[in-house]
Amino acid sequence: MKRIYLHPLPLRIWHWVNALIIILLIITGTQLRIPGIASLRPHHPALLVHKYVGWAMVASCGFWLVYSMASDNLSRHYMIRKRDLKGIFRQAKFYLISMFRGEENPFRPTPDEKFNALQKLAYGAIMFIFAPVLVVTGFLFSDILFFRKYILLWKVVGVLNVIHVIGAYVFALYLVVHVYMATLGPTAFFHIKAMIVGYEEEPDEPGTITDVIPPGEAATFQECHTEQEGANIDG
Repeated sequence: MKRIYLHPLPLRIWHWVNALIIILLIITGTQLRIPGIASLRPHHPALLVHKYVGWAMVASCGFWLVYSMASDNLSRHYMIRKRDLKGIFRQAKFYLISMFRGEENPFRPTPDEKFNALQKLAYGAIMFIFAPVLVVTGFLFSDILFFRKYILLWKVVGVLNVIHVIGAYVFALYLVVHVYMATLGPTAFFHIKAMIVGYEEEPDEPGTITDVIPPGEAATFQECHTEQEGANIDG
């Protein structure tokens, strides 16, 4: 088996912390929306947890953006390229039809490109559209008394509420789909394990020199093998 390093440690830590943040926001946000359960008193536990975990999400998104811009994570793995446009329909066909026929995934992640075309679109939409929407609308609701004058002046309290809830629904749907897609490897925990240890494993291809010999020795081995074949022919 050969190991492919896909997920650096900072991103693995961020991933699991962010997952916990999203789950807590969904739970407390749902509690605040259920009639008869929710109470909007300033010190209601669900409201406080939702508020402070929301600030944690702001910090989480900020860390991801700074790290991705400082490293090559953003340009390498999230940028849509011309070949991605050609691969969208092929990848969609795999998820909708081919996968259930037992056919192989047309995309294989590599350290240089770990997301297929549909994943780039989905993750890009989450990180660059819906996460900022939730952060901005949540920020305005985080101190309703401070922003009350502006919200009433612009008469957008209802609009902000609807936008925030729609963004939350998108995140909840994304979480369900994301967990489901994470179980579609050779085993149910194949991709989940990779997000813990950083590596994915692929079976070696038989007959390749580099599978059994360190890369630095492969060329020497090939030269010796060629010389031996020549000697056999001359003999």
